[in-house]
Amino acid sequence: MDLKNLNIGSMIKEKADKSGIEMSRICKFLNCKEEDVIKMYDSPSSDTEMLLRWCKLLQYDFFRLYSQHQILYSPQSSMNYIQKKNTPDSLPSFRKNLYTKEIIEFVLDKIRNGEMTKSSVISEYKIPKSTLYKWLHKYNMM
Repeated sequence: MDLKNLNIGSMIKEKADKSGIEMSRICKFLNCKEEDVIKMYDSPSSDTEMLLRWCKLLQYDFFRLYSQHQILYSPQSSMNYIQKKNTPDSLPSFRKNLYTKEIIEFVLDKIRNGEMTKSSVISEYKIPKSTLYKWLHKYNMM
């Protein structure tokens, strides 16, 4: 899976095909025509409300793919060029350094397959050296 270039339409199509749900049921659940479903399969992005419906229908969290992309490919929030203001926000705040099992496996697979070195993982994904070495030790890769 390519987390750098997300094409949510193809991922939805793949999950829908594997689930074996008939097109008529998909159309009825999403309240749309078959042509619209095919357009969604071909689209690289999706409306959040429609994506939420797909999540419910296919029982899969497609939003997590975007969260994982955010963790891997956006700068850390502690970077100095981001000016933080101490204004109250009604939206919840999330810590960026929460790594899911999928993220850890993704990074370790890159090292296992020789696609990246430990130092390149640290520099490209901004994962702290101590964190990476803890993962390597925990998953017996050292």
